[in-house]
Amino acid sequence: MGLTAFPATAQAQTPVLCSESSLVDAIATANAAGGDTLLLPFCTYRLTSAHGRGPAGPVGLPPITSPITLLGMGSTITRDPSASAFRVMEVEGAANVPATKGQLSMVGVTVSGGSAVSPYPGGGISNFYVNAPVLAALAPVSGPLSGGNTVTLTGTHLVEATAVRFANTAATSFTVVSDTRITAVAPAGPAGPVDVTVSTAGGTSNAVSYAYVPAPPSPRSAPARAPPPAETA
Repeated sequence: MGLTAFPATAQAQTPVLCSESSLVDAIATANAAGGDTLLLPFCTYRLTSAHGRGPAGPVGLPPITSPITLLGMGSTITRDPSASAFRVMEVEGAANVPATKGQLSMVGVTVSGGSAVSPYPGGGISNFYVNAPVLAALAPVSGPLSGGNTVTLTGTHLVEATAVRFANTAATSFTVVSDTRITAVAPAGPAGPVDVTVSTAGGTSNAVSYAYVPAPPSPRSAPARAPPPAETA
């Protein structure tokens, strides 16, 4: 009995035309399809604007959220020098961005010209990871039941804050000043101490204590005294 040998099935590859829009569309399609291998010809993909946004700011190409392989033949992906600041590529995986499974493999591809917006470093490829926030202190440590006062939170890994909570109530508003400082407007709350926390994609911070203090009672006015009787001659 004779045996017939069949060649192994080659992995499908999707060729990408040499243009910015073609590469953007190819990555978006690969993400939606759950992954792909993209074949890039010997050319330069010049990105003139950001076509996506990740937790670390604008990204030239759509953030990679599925397993994608870029096979180049001396290809280059670069940000146009006249374009606004953005990172060239970002990989988002389930370990750091929920509901994603991004993986990136590249062969024969050069990435250049990236310029991430402040306060993020770098600008080429970000294998995105969000550290859990840590709170060290807040000031002032107390405020009125009606809220409305501004509280300053200090700590580390605060720049990606998505929420500030006083117990289970969201802050009326908050502003990320830097990676180590946030200002938040306290909501109304019941008398007594509550836990204040900050949340990011990396998790929820430890709690620091803030106290709601009732307003002091108004001083009672003294009763009016009757005038002394008039003296008679």
